Amino acid sequence: MWQELLEQIKQGNVKALARSISLVENEYPGYESLLQSLPSSTTKIIGITGPPGAGKSTLVDALLGHLVNAGKKVGVICVDPSSPFNLGALLGDRIRMNEWYTHPGVFIRSLATRGSMGGLHPKIIEISDLLKAFPFDHIIVETVGVGQSEIEIAGLADVTVVVVVPEAGDEVQTMKAGLMEIADIFVVNKADRPDADLFVKNLRQMLAPSFSKHYHEVPVVKTVASQNSGVKELNEILLKLLQKSHLTDKTFWLLAERAFYLIEQKRMKDIDKAVLKKEIEKLYPKGNFNLYKYISDK
Repeated sequence: MWQELLEQIKQGNVKALARSISLVENEYPGYESLLQSLPSSTTKIIGITGPPGAGKSTLVDALLGHLVNAGKKVGVICVDPSSPFNLGALLGDRIRMNEWYTHPGVFIRSLATRGSMGGLHPKIIEISDLLKAFPFDHIIVETVGVGQSEIEIAGLADVTVVVVVPEAGDEVQTMKAGLMEIADIFVVNKADRPDADLFVKNLRQMLAPSFSKHYHEVPVVKTVASQNSGVKELNEILLKLLQKSHLTDKTFWLLAERAFYLIEQKRMKDIDKAVLKKEIEKLYPKGNFNLYKYISDK
């Protein structure tokens, strides 16, 4: 079954890819066999992140236009907030990027965070590797932009785009060093708004190699994604960075980060908070409950 599915994915069968994602997402028995059979891939991942309301989906929508017009096949993963009721994606495929939903050159899949603290889907690594087995030219992962997802995306993407808006001036002044460090490109979207030029100037000063820990200048691109303004320039810079991307010490640190995450997930798989609570409820009334002894006995 798994080998047949993998062959279909490698041959560009969209239905096989969609089915495989569902099997992995829901941990269908034996799904590890599929993952262990995945071939190595050189397909690069573009990470798009930033705060809610920055226009990430509109930007991805405009980027798709440039990539598809160049004859490229693109896979898109959109990580959405989870519904508190069924842990499904709140936004979903149908109401975003609807122009591309049925386009033969584009595959879009919405994933719910499922309560993941970092803001990424707990199976995002495995699912992105499945997409790498498909004959895509590019893969785009757009994050929900909350919690630590901005930092986590750096462990997944070959090139990370951080999208902000001019009103984020005060936020950028106190922006976490981590967020500044992970960006390969900064996009100031909705750049037709007041004070956009001043914001861009201040951002460039903060990103200058003499001020930050970057050893190269990080491009800052002004866009108005809803009008497709500046997106061509962003696409050109993206393609150049993807071509330059090669094996470095950072590559292996990112792979180690992914390995650590996957091992952690596997080891914690049988730990259930509800079960822990019930056990503690039984032990605590007996007196002399010691949390550390309880943990060591697990």
